[in-house]
Amino acid sequence: MENNQKYNFTAGSYKRNFYGKDYEYKSFVPFSVNRPYEWRDKRMPVLLEEAMRLVGELNAYSTLVPDVDFFIQMHVLNEAVKSSRIEGTRTGMDEAILPKEEVNPEKRDDWAEVQNYIKAMNYSIGRLSGLPISMRLLQEVHKVLLSGVRGEAKQPGEVRTMQNWIGPSIQAANFVPPNPDDMLDALKDLELFWHNKGLNMPHLIKMAISHYQFETIHPFNDGNGRIGRMLITLHLIELGILQKPTLYVSDFFERNKGKYYDALTFVRERNDMDQWISFFLTAIIETAKKGKKTFEDIIELRKKYDKHIMGFGKRIKLANLLLLTLFSDPAITVAGISKKLGISISSSNTLANLLEKEGILKEMTGFSRNRVFVLHEYVHLFEK
Repeated sequence: MENNQKYNFTAGSYKRNFYGKDYEYKSFVPFSVNRPYEWRDKRMPVLLEEAMRLVGELNAYSTLVPDVDFFIQMHVLNEAVKSSRIEGTRTGMDEAILPKEEVNPEKRDDWAEVQNYIKAMNYSIGRLSGLPISMRLLQEVHKVLLSGVRGEAKQPGEVRTMQNWIGPSIQAANFVPPNPDDMLDALKDLELFWHNKGLNMPHLIKMAISHYQFETIHPFNDGNGRIGRMLITLHLIELGILQKPTLYVSDFFERNKGKYYDALTFVRERNDMDQWISFFLTAIIETAKKGKKTFEDIIELRKKYDKHIMGFGKRIKLANLLLLTLFSDPAITVAGISKKLGISISSSNTLANLLEKEGILKEMTGFSRNRVFVLHEYVHLFEK
């Protein structure tokens, strides 16, 4: 990569601070990223080319698949589950699709955090049409993410005004981000980096550096990991790399959680940005492959469903309409069917029973009343 301004990358430096009157600690102050970056890993161009090719193929699928907007909501749900799981929640896809009243009371806090992530992601994507990626946007999204859940006491929508850390205490912290004053300077630099079109830097490289820097700055009291991972998808959309929000890397990060944290840490400890960028590009490559395969599986599953409902006679149209809504929200009650389709409870019950008999729907409660039906094979496509 050719740049007029070449430099050796240095992640930052440690700064002495005081916590209270007696305890001294060191926070990490990241150096500016709003400058050219020169990689040294000779594999980088190959990874970059492969990542862009596969993302392009995924983007093509998202524009060709009929009714793709229905399926995108399941991609968002899957991202919400996996990104939240990295932070310690234990809600799976099978629970996340259920209405609140069907979730075990002991698990409802985790469930609520996943639902907030979905709201925050949908809000952020909608907001992009009128507001570019900025701290203002991320603060709005952060407010949606933390409102009404366990993080609501941690200043939703506001950057932190006190020192935070990663670990059980500041004395035993794994990492101490910059203090609030240094944090504000670093955020200004990061925003300039986001909008600096003069850097002539490949988009995916820029996104990798951006994610690292955001997580290092750690600008919020809670939710930094989730907001930072949302930021990846928002960049893909804002930059026009994706026309639809169909690529979410949290699944790869969750399955490689230890390597994910190590790769971020090695930038700070070893000034090794190349290894992080390589890990990030690998995540993009594997996620794009998996996303494309999921679309292919959805197409095949729809063909299978179409064959099953051919014998439904006058109920074929209703069955098709119901299936379309279930691609966005794959769990439903008989009352829900009645409301969505505008038909009687009796007709809704008959339709649900027909779809269950064909193996398309699966009843989850085991009850004779207030039954919950799930488009189970479809949900499993996102659990692979």
